[in-house]
Amino acid sequence: MEEMPLIDPGVESFLSDEDNDREEIHQKEVTEEIVIATELSDEAKFRMEVIQSLIAPCDRKTYGQKLKEAADKLGKTVRTVQRLVNKYQKEGLSAITDTERSDKGNYRIDPDWQDFIIKTFKEGNKGSKKMTPAQVAIRVQARAEQLGCEKYPSHMSVYRVLNPIIERQEQKQKIRNIGWRGSRVSHKTRDGQTLDVRHSNHVWQCDHTKLDIMLVDQYGEPLARPWLSKITDSYSRCIMGIHLGFDAPSSQVVALALRHAILPKHYSSEFNLHCEWGTYGIPENLFTDGGKDFRSEHLKQIAFELGFECHLRDRPSEGGIEERGFGTINTDFLSGFYGYLGSNVQERSEKAEEEACVTLREIHLLLVRYIVDNYNQRIDARTKDQTRFQRWDAGLPALPPIIQERELDICLMKKTRRSIYKGGYLSFENIMYRGDSLPVYAGETVILRFDPRDITTVWVYRSEMGKDVFLATAHALDLETEQLSFEENKAASRKLRKAGKDINNKSILAEVSGRDVFIKQKKKSRQERKKSEQAQVHPIYESPKDIQLEAVESSETQLETQPQRPRVFNLDQLSSDYDE
Repeated sequence: MEEMPLIDPGVESFLSDEDNDREEIHQKEVTEEIVIATELSDEAKFRMEVIQSLIAPCDRKTYGQKLKEAADKLGKTVRTVQRLVNKYQKEGLSAITDTERSDKGNYRIDPDWQDFIIKTFKEGNKGSKKMTPAQVAIRVQARAEQLGCEKYPSHMSVYRVLNPIIERQEQKQKIRNIGWRGSRVSHKTRDGQTLDVRHSNHVWQCDHTKLDIMLVDQYGEPLARPWLSKITDSYSRCIMGIHLGFDAPSSQVVALALRHAILPKHYSSEFNLHCEWGTYGIPENLFTDGGKDFRSEHLKQIAFELGFECHLRDRPSEGGIEERGFGTINTDFLSGFYGYLGSNVQERSEKAEEEACVTLREIHLLLVRYIVDNYNQRIDARTKDQTRFQRWDAGLPALPPIIQERELDICLMKKTRRSIYKGGYLSFENIMYRGDSLPVYAGETVILRFDPRDITTVWVYRSEMGKDVFLATAHALDLETEQLSFEENKAASRKLRKAGKDINNKSILAEVSGRDVFIKQKKKSRQERKKSEQAQVHPIYESPKDIQLEAVESSETQLETQPQRPRVFNLDQLSSDYDE
């Protein structure tokens, strides 16, 4: 019987003509014939001799050597030869004879599925978009689930349908294959499972590191090295979300990083972004190391409520994707900043900490821009022509559902209980807040949740039957249009307390508003920074004679020194001095 050709000759015109988006390839049902080997071919005889030599009894060491020699003779792996021996012992000669389907070379696939595969591939590769056959196979599976079909084309069938199109494109453009033949990523879990990463948001990884840079407070005083918690999508290597701060790793820090990764991300013009951080969604699996922050009941509760599973790594090397990302950020991003310490203590510059001049807020602004406009836009090493973000976007089986912020309140940090004062006021970290609907709860004890990046807004809850029930949103008085981080508020309170000033909303606002002045003076000496600090906290009063003398000295030295911050004078005191 004459075999049907792989593709009808007219497919060439179909592949090059956008108007003909369908090629009829008839399905042919053929029962597989049972082949009885009456005479072995030379190749089969050789194969049988090799197998029989392995069946002969011998010790383990000798068998291992014979197995390697057999694999070299047959041109196969050791594992394949072992399977061949087992099959020969069970099935006899039929295990070493080549049997083929009589309809070999035909597509045993429904024409509607074939149309869907080709159309999806073409739509996914229009313009700047890139989509691989593996990503088309994901959409085939997703469509089958929507239609309730138990039988649908396998990923190999999808490859066979698209192979002619890809080969045609390669001949025209004279480029390499688009890179879908690379091996898939898989993760080994501590409980013996294997996570085969199939698509975007299938497996996320999370880890922490202390960045190799010394940060300062808004007065330029060395503070500490920040912690970076990063969540990465295993399929695309795209960074999904981060948390940057001075808090050591904990379940609450992990929860904040998850919240950032899950929610759609919107940034103001202050970040000066050229691209969008378009990643969001809920993972199916979270893959982490065995730290106590990842084994906490808090994280298990979050996973249960959001519907994903937590898995621990089988061994440290399973976290290579996260570790490489941290290494890139430290060396490629941070190495050009003043205050960069490096990972090698012996090679560290002695002036590294003295030259530190970057605040947490500044490094956060720059890190977000680096991730969005640089890291996530880099070409993925496996596909060669897809960026990490493009691979994430093309690897989605369907658009992820958008989660509302209130549904993720469990991921916010929780502080100790507070009492509501008359009028709906409450106090938190020396700041007074008020919520419109809180006066009716005056006298009650409530729970506060907050985002440490901006504590001008807190969320108020009441505990009912063991669960936190949302009551209202409270805003900091006089700080409604400002943004104040938890660490900035701590630093401001320390300065005001040291200066003997009352700590309230207005004093904190006045103190924080001066941080821009100090940022400009970060390169000055430590002594000059302290003088600027005193000028900011305590007004300076001087007599007219002192003012004139200082003006003369300033005019003589202004070409030799950098511009100084203008002093603050008291007008009433000056008038009184002149009257005298």
